[in-house]
Amino acid sequence: MTTPTFNRLSLPSNDNVNPYVFCVDLDGQWFTQKGKMIAYYGQIRFEALSAGPLDALVAAHFHSPLYAHDWIVAQGRGKLLLADRGFDVNSYDLTDGNLTVRAGNLLAFEPGLDLKQSIIPGFLTLIGTGRFIAASNGPVHFVEPPIRVDPQALLGWADCPSPCHHYDHGYMRGVLGMARSLFGVGGTSGEEHQFDFTGQGTVLMQSSETVMDTDTMLRDLEGQIGMLGVGGLQRLQSVIAQRLASERQ
Repeated sequence: MTTPTFNRLSLPSNDNVNPYVFCVDLDGQWFTQKGKMIAYYGQIRFEALSAGPLDALVAAHFHSPLYAHDWIVAQGRGKLLLADRGFDVNSYDLTDGNLTVRAGNLLAFEPGLDLKQSIIPGFLTLIGTGRFIAASNGPVHFVEPPIRVDPQALLGWADCPSPCHHYDHGYMRGVLGMARSLFGVGGTSGEEHQFDFTGQGTVLMQSSETVMDTDTMLRDLEGQIGMLGVGGLQRLQSVIAQRLASERQ
């Protein structure tokens, strides 16, 4: 089997180069997550969201301060190649849509879409009309509610109410389970904790579980700490101290 060699003319336009790389035919601006660009042809520059000339664009379309440092704007004309850790990469089109996706899996989106911070930690919501690029650990499957989904297998959901957390009795037992329940995140198996979807809409699942990276998990926790009062902070401090003591044994 011969491996194809691409150039700026033979690369596809707004399509996959292979299952793991997507080529954006850039003519204007796209929001892109840092570290997801692997190569480009043409005259393209990358600007932080804090750049003065981007104030109007960011104010109109980017509404997630918790993740602002993870994103940049690619602007210019050329071919922009996106990939993510060898995961499957696909594009999705929204038309007056409302779709929530795992923050770490969202690679890029057109400015026609507005990005907002989801009420569910670790997820972002895209609203409007346009295209976005997302990565998944294996092929994506689309299912309808009612369904309960393993948190690590959940990629996102579209046009349906946000899910509820479902915990079994074993998950709720113990101090560590108590800390997890405060934030709605954790590294347990899907047999102990699931996202429960009801109503109309579509749920997106990836084909395997993947562990959240430490930076993303810490950012989600930091975003929730501001909601705790003095009693909650003291309780969390106690849980962390016990966990540190356990890890050092």
